[in-house]
Amino acid sequence: MDNRPDWLKKKININNLNIAEIKNLIDNLKLHTVCQSAKCPNIFECFSKRTATFMLMGNICTRNCAFCGVESGIPEKLDSLEPEKIAKAVQNMGLKYVVLTSVTRDDLVDCGAEHFAKTVRMIKDVNPGSKIECLISDLNGRSGDLKKIMFSGIDVLNHNMETIEAKYATIRPQADYDRSLFILRTAKEMDPKINTKSGFMLGLGETRKDISMLLKDLRKVNCDMVTIGQYLSPTENNYPVKKYYRQEEFDEIKIEALELGFKSVFSGIFVRSSYHAGEMLEKCDKKS
Repeated sequence: MDNRPDWLKKKININNLNIAEIKNLIDNLKLHTVCQSAKCPNIFECFSKRTATFMLMGNICTRNCAFCGVESGIPEKLDSLEPEKIAKAVQNMGLKYVVLTSVTRDDLVDCGAEHFAKTVRMIKDVNPGSKIECLISDLNGRSGDLKKIMFSGIDVLNHNMETIEAKYATIRPQADYDRSLFILRTAKEMDPKINTKSGFMLGLGETRKDISMLLKDLRKVNCDMVTIGQYLSPTENNYPVKKYYRQEEFDEIKIEALELGFKSVFSGIFVRSSYHAGEMLEKCDKKS
């Protein structure tokens, strides 16, 4: 039984021909998307517009965050051909803006940083005009590994805070609030021209004061863009939703974020990290 409020029941059109085409392309190349693995509510909308967020390094994560729908366990070996396959998919889909993310791979020496870099370079070789956003893990706080990604040719470095500091022990026990801020701050220091981005969810038990504090912390590390969306529990085994926010509340938070100095803010019920990512960067660039 679906007990969600009516405003959280998204209408979808599954008859769009692009949906089947994109799904078949991804399946044939044996690729993964966060759209599918994380059970994103926007999957049909994005596929219908011929967009997708590619998830590198398999679909099994070494961490087990309470909010996440991605499977946790022992990951498979890296597919050395994956960068080439993704570049081919980008070319076939005619993408001008590409979002790459991954499961967290704490089992790898560099957490997969070089794999990210290879994929970026391969895409740029095949599609020189495309812009690339990398949504990365915290890389266990290693700036040397971050540097590999930062200087691979990316246009946006995205790392999600996910939630407020007080909820980390419950929601993200293997992560660290200050370490995540360190990644964003260091990325901006390495190359101020590359836009930085972060995102977090509402509905996990945070207060309005907590939200304001998180926004201020992001601005202290010069984060350019932020996405704010409603947490929706992927399964009954995940952390329960504590509150369903109305769009008016998201709008109020957006106003606060813009007043704090963020160049681009997407705040809404179905907003996710890579939702309309290209459009978000355009808004950011106009303010630079």
